[in-house]
Amino acid sequence: MLAAALCASAEPYKIILPTSPDDEGAMVRLVNYDSGATIDSVLAGPQSAVFTGSIDEPVLARIMMEGRRNPVFILESGTISFSQASPGAFGTMLNDQLKEFGDKAGELGQQFNAAGSAEERQAIYARYQALGDSLLNANSDNALGYYAFLNNDLSSMSIDELNALLERYPQFAAMNKVKNIAETAVRRQATQPGGKFIDFEITNDGVTKRLSDYVGKGKYVLVDFWASWCGPCMRQLPVLKDIYNKWHDSGLEVLGVAVWDQPEDTRRAITEHELPWDCIINAGNIPTDLYGISGIPCIILFGPDGTIISRDKQGDELKADVDAAMASARQ
Repeated sequence: MLAAALCASAEPYKIILPTSPDDEGAMVRLVNYDSGATIDSVLAGPQSAVFTGSIDEPVLARIMMEGRRNPVFILESGTISFSQASPGAFGTMLNDQLKEFGDKAGELGQQFNAAGSAEERQAIYARYQALGDSLLNANSDNALGYYAFLNNDLSSMSIDELNALLERYPQFAAMNKVKNIAETAVRRQATQPGGKFIDFEITNDGVTKRLSDYVGKGKYVLVDFWASWCGPCMRQLPVLKDIYNKWHDSGLEVLGVAVWDQPEDTRRAITEHELPWDCIINAGNIPTDLYGISGIPCIILFGPDGTIISRDKQGDELKADVDAAMASARQ
């Protein structure tokens, strides 16, 4: 009787994802966006991949095919379709609302990029925030509201800011992504300037390296958490080289820590960009978890005793922090 009642409460869904003949036979996975768990998997046909099933309540989902990730959508009852001509799912109530939000946000993004002044950009951004707030408040009890909640750029918030937002929307506090973001914010706060370094060790090709092999040894050390595929990381390399060339002879060390990257790609980038400093390779997410790093590059300046002097600065701001630290070391 219980099984029958559960089946009766579940609502059927059908998802139609367009594919090409080149995709035929590829594994296509339907994934819960919050937990990362695979809900279902099918093989792609020459024209489409089709999922059918039932669900108790709508959840955020994503379809993945051979490493390609389709936009986040809402798995809900009804027929959910995708178009190769435009992003986003459509055909069901919440997905149509999500697509409408995405279209309006895209229009605001174009206006923001074309704006001629900072005041105009600020006004457009305020309209974007209001659009998101409206979506969240109207759907705070469903998966579309959770999407809008995540759209608040939570990863850039301090733990106090995040807790304040969760006081308004406590229903999202138990979600996996929110809990992970909160844990990251706590670790990021603990590793702000004034805090001490947290050690880690990485073994690659049988060689073990520790952060403490470099940091806390009586020298200023600038540590760059980076990856070869990361465009912003590549753009900071000339900045790091300038800093290295200016201050290395005065005792500054620079250390790369390659995260979220394949070792062969890291080594190729080191050679291509002729990086003169040492690098800890294949660190994965070990240091990013410890330091609450949600985006790279993350560049941290450690003092001679391992105290954090500067964090999350780039370009001229990073140069200024290093100049100030090295100038004080000369006094």
